[in-house]
Amino acid sequence: MARRSKRGLSKEDKALWDRVAATANPMDRSGAPQITEDSPKAKPPIRREATTAERLPAFRVGEKASFSANPVNHAPTLSARLAHAPVRMDHGTHKRMLRGKLKPEDRIDLHGMVLAEAHPALISFISSAYERGLRLVLVITGKGKDRDGGGPIPIRRGILKHQVPGWLHAPPLGLMVLDIREAHQRHGGTGAYYVYLRRRR
Repeated sequence: MARRSKRGLSKEDKALWDRVAATANPMDRSGAPQITEDSPKAKPPIRREATTAERLPAFRVGEKASFSANPVNHAPTLSARLAHAPVRMDHGTHKRMLRGKLKPEDRIDLHGMVLAEAHPALISFISSAYERGLRLVLVITGKGKDRDGGGPIPIRRGILKHQVPGWLHAPPLGLMVLDIREAHQRHGGTGAYYVYLRRRR
């Protein structure tokens, strides 16, 4: 391996260095580069979006807050979710059921029960109806009391009304239940559910 010479730059290296140095901008005493007419123009600053604090109007302590007139988009109600759920039963039977033209073959009233009582009672009732070969039964939950005090987190009205559809879709009842819809007014309206059972195998 050849040793490097301790001599200074060769003529070729010095000529190359001089060409590179000629392209550099000299710095002033503060350390900032001097801008000349030949210097490239600086890029315009990147525009940024205003932060939330900059977009909101100033608010003083003790000042009344102004509420927007636009309604808040809440999640769809349980009634809306059931009404728009895919129909799993015969469409003709489904239409007659929603019009209240089909009479439930049996019913259970869970109104007034606590969850620990209602769940096993519902399992027993649906299992018995399925074993007897029934197709349409009525589950009465009641509409529930309105306990929402207007706080930041809304409180659902009717704990049984919201729990029963979940129970009917979950095991072991989900294997027996084909469809669930809110009942017609003549059978309890929003305080009851039509439960259409599968055919017994």
